[in-house]
Amino acid sequence: MDTEAQPTERDRSSRPSGSEQTSDPGEPEGRSRFALVSRVSAWVPGGRITLTLLTCLIFLLFLSTFVMRPFQIPSGSMEQALRIGDRVLVNKLAYRFGAEPQRGDIVVFDGTGYFGHADYVKRVVGVGGDHVVCCDKEGRIRVNGRPVDESGFLYPGDSPSTVPFDVVVPDGTLFVLGDHRSLSSDSRNHLGSPGGGMIPVGDVIGRADWIVWPFGHATRLQRPDAYARVPAAASARVPAAERAGAHG
Repeated sequence: MDTEAQPTERDRSSRPSGSEQTSDPGEPEGRSRFALVSRVSAWVPGGRITLTLLTCLIFLLFLSTFVMRPFQIPSGSMEQALRIGDRVLVNKLAYRFGAEPQRGDIVVFDGTGYFGHADYVKRVVGVGGDHVVCCDKEGRIRVNGRPVDESGFLYPGDSPSTVPFDVVVPDGTLFVLGDHRSLSSDSRNHLGSPGGGMIPVGDVIGRADWIVWPFGHATRLQRPDAYARVPAAASARVPAAERAGAHG
């Protein structure tokens, strides 16, 4: 007698067939996402190509608004570091989360109410509390009593300044100069204007970190070492008698 157990009708009906296998719980959600993209693509003229371009545009807009902003150099005031027509990337996060501009940084700022209704690019020479004087007997700018060797970035043939000045930078502001001093309209030229030629830190858009165009001139912009030995403002109050004779 054949004693092999035979499946009952109940056994056969309770065993799911291949077409009745339970699908992966994640599959319907995945299909829904793809279906949503397909529906949006069908609704947008141009389909997926247009949708991809719009996504890229939104991403670039986000970067430009919150992270990096392209800026074209409009004049020769920052030669030789930055030439007319250079495109730089401005790091808009450089001075967020408690960071502050440093001497030697190249910054882009909104000059409205101080320099004019436009954005400007200059180098930070003095920060809040600094005592900035030009020029000493050797023709150098002094910051907090320390002479600054600007030969590494000053435009060849230019002097540090043909305009004498002796200022203390108010807290929360910056004293800025162009590297091509003979072509630059900067803090020196606005000492008698509202704000005394100082730029509020809050009006700084960001720090110029990279030259990205033209490719042959592309480079990272580094902070020069010229200011590394400048003492902190609190430890460098210069007596009035010394300031009076600082111009030589």
